[in-house]
Parts: sequence; C-alpha cells; structure tokens
Amino acid sequence: MALSPLTRRRLENFRANRRGYWSLWIFATLFVVTLFAEFIANDRPLVAKVEGRWYVPVLADYAESDILPDGLPTSVDWYDRGFLEEFRDAGGWAVWPLIPYAYNTIVRDLGQPAPSPPSARNWLGTDDQARDVLARVIYGFRISVLFGFTLTIVSSVIGIAAGAVQGFYGGLTDLLFQRFIEIWRGMPELYLLIILGSIITPGFWVLLGFLLLFSWMGLTGVVRAEFLRGRNFDYVRAARALGVSDARVMFRHILPNAMVATLTFLPFILSGSVVILTSLDFLGFGLPPGSPSLGELVNQGKNNLQAPWLAFTAFIVLGTMLSLLTFIGEAVRDAFDPRKLPGGAQAAAPLAEQVPNPATILPDQAHGGSATPTGAGTA
Repeated sequence: MALSPLTRRRLENFRANRRGYWSLWIFATLFVVTLFAEFIANDRPLVAKVEGRWYVPVLADYAESDILPDGLPTSVDWYDRGFLEEFRDAGGWAVWPLIPYAYNTIVRDLGQPAPSPPSARNWLGTDDQARDVLARVIYGFRISVLFGFTLTIVSSVIGIAAGAVQGFYGGLTDLLFQRFIEIWRGMPELYLLIILGSIITPGFWVLLGFLLLFSWMGLTGVVRAEFLRGRNFDYVRAARALGVSDARVMFRHILPNAMVATLTFLPFILSGSVVILTSLDFLGFGLPPGSPSLGELVNQGKNNLQAPWLAFTAFIVLGTMLSLLTFIGEAVRDAFDPRKLPGGAQAAAPLAEQVPNPATILPDQAHGGSATPTGAGTA
C-alpha cells in the first residue's frame, strides 16, 4: 500500500527526531519483552520431562500425582525439596526461566532478613516481604503500560466523541455540555475513590472504570475547538447542503483534521495515566495488595530507607518510562507540525510574518522616506 506524500513527510519528520525515534524503539522493545513476563520470570519451569512424558508448567497447573505416580493430589510446589528429590530420582529434568521467581514468590533461604541487597541470586535484591524485585518490576511495568494504554484509548474515544458533538452543533448543546464538564471536573476524584475503596476492593477493571469517569475530558477542549472551526469550512457546508448526514460529516470530513492536534497529545496522556496508577498504588488506593505495582515499590522504598536499592530501582524504572514517553510525544508533535520540512528542517515563515531586522533599516526608511542606495549619487 503506497503512502501519501503527507504521510511520508510525517514519517520522515518523526525519524528526524532521533531522540524520539530511538525512544519509540526502546519503549516498544521493553513493552514486548514484558508481555511475555511469565516466560522470563516465573517460579515454574518452562518445560519438564519425566519418565518419557512432557509437561509445560508455565502454561498449566499440574498436581503432583500428574507428574509422579506417588505424588499428592495437590498443586505442585516446584521449590519443595521433597518433590524435587523424587522428581530427580525418577530421571526428571526441567528448563527454568531466566529469573526463577514470579512477582509473588517468597524467596527462601535468604540468609539475612528481608529486604536483602542485590546479589547473583536476586539481581535487584528483595523487598520487605522477601519477593524478588526484578520480577516485580517486569510484571509491574507490563500492568502499568497496559493500564495506561487501555485508559488512554477508551478515554480518548469518549473525549473525542464528546468534543465533536459540542463543536459541531454548538449553540445550546455546546453551552449545556460545557457547564456539565465544569461541574464534573470539580468533583473530588480522590475522595470518591476512597469511598469506593471502602465499599468494594478496587481491581484492575474497577479502577479503570472509575478513572474513566473523569479522564475522558482531557481531549474534549481540543476537539471541540477544531470542530467549531471546521464546521464553517466551505466543503462542510456543501456536504450538509447535499444532504450528507451529520455523523458522516463529523467523522468523515472534520475529524481527520481534528486528529492532527489530538494525536500529539496521546503520548503525554499515556504517561499521565501511568502516573495516576502509580500514585494511587503508592497511596494504597490502587490495585489489590500483592499486585505487581511500581507505586507499591515506591512506597516500599519510602518505608525502608535502610534498603536504598528499592527507591533507586523505582526511580530509575519510572524515570526511564516517563522520559521515553515524553520523547516519543515530542517526536509525534514534530511529525504533525506543518512547519517542519522533511528531515526536520524548519520551513520559512509566511511573507506576512517575515519582519525585517530593525538594524538593517536605513534612516530614511525608518522615517518613512525612500532609501538611497549606498554609494549612489543624487539626481
């Protein structure tokens, strides 16, 4: 499929911003890797074989009796010494993940009180509940980005639709919608979340639905302004005069122009969504206790000042994630900037904006007279 010249120019401008371009690749790589967190950090083997039978513990929960004839009908604990001895005596072997701990695995035989410092066994140490920090960072990064993506996409769809209706119809519709947004925006979101948390246990979807009630207003103003401007264009008036439906005019003719300004905000909205989840987890109003959370890691760093690796890890992970998203947002903004030429160069300003340098204006010009070229005689 051939790309239009405009799309090619935007891609070239995006690549010209080297910082944003490489940030996109780094962020995408980290995100794709964490999507397979169970295959990287898990307290179950990837594959196991005993007595000629193959097992995939990372994908299925086996009972001991499924693996060993004399095993118990309970779920396998792959760190149980008795089971491992019988497993090896039967000629069994297993392939373990790179990090043999899940986000909720209690690391045994640390040899010192938790939290323990980084070591060859636990690369980033353990937290105050003897859980591997690196495993929790991998799972926490994934859930934070997935939460941010989901919240950003759904809230943007709702906000764009609301702003489109406001700007397209205007008048009383716009006035009533604006008053509603002003009232709704003034609701005490944190207090309502505290009340909700006292009634039900907030989970991923409950928390997402609650934050969605307030986050959809982020793009409404931008889209509303674009639709207020675009509905007066000649081609829009002509389409309406020809009997084209309002929905088709809004989403076929005006929305593509409004999306140019909207898309530049999405990376920053995504970073804001990640910060919201981290903040709520830090305050204890986010995901259920025990969930892999970057905010919970920040809270542990605050409560365990004698274990600085917890705070350093949380700071580096969050700082890197938000910096990458910010750099990507800057590159997207440059890509959709109409003043950017291919390659990232700045286009010349329109003739009306080319104001001459006052130092180059001759005295006669400054007083409104005609300028005499230097070295020329007078008639």
